[in-house]
Amino acid sequence: MQLLIIRLFDILFAIIGLSFLSPVFIVIVILGIIDTGKPIFYQQRVGQHRKPFTLIKFRTMKPNTASVGTHLVDSNAITPLGSFLRKTKLDELPQLINVLLGTMSLVGARPCLPNQSDLIKVRTKHGVYNHKPGITGLAQINNIDMSTPKKLAKIDATMHKNLNICYYFSLILKTIIGQGAGDAAQQKNKKQ
Repeated sequence: MQLLIIRLFDILFAIIGLSFLSPVFIVIVILGIIDTGKPIFYQQRVGQHRKPFTLIKFRTMKPNTASVGTHLVDSNAITPLGSFLRKTKLDELPQLINVLLGTMSLVGARPCLPNQSDLIKVRTKHGVYNHKPGITGLAQINNIDMSTPKKLAKIDATMHKNLNICYYFSLILKTIIGQGAGDAAQQKNKKQ
């Protein structure tokens, strides 16, 4: 019953978010065209039951950036607009479409790439893939990213084990008020 109620709230919040934030979407798309020429980013990710799905985001990195975990990417690959979108978490807004499609929930483990085999292995062991991936979760608000697969999988499993309506709203609220910084790219030494 809890999962059904969470799914209904997912749908409701996704519809409200897409409706009210459509002007923001339009502005970001226009700025994204100026920034990289390709404002929308599609990428294969690992979903519930390890089934692949296409994640939708606003582009934050240069179009030729390698398809690897954010923690493996040179921070120089992030565009100026992308940096702003990441800090404000606005790059995640198109994932509301994924939520409507049922491939994601608002709350769940962040979906990883198919080539992140260490993380997939440990998440499988902890039963994380029995649940839909999410836009935000316990790991995100605690700044635990994919660079620490074992720690991440354990916290993902803990979140799903304890997930109920109150916890769901708590994690969403903490995300909205800005708790957690998200995945960080590698900082490279810049010449002065």
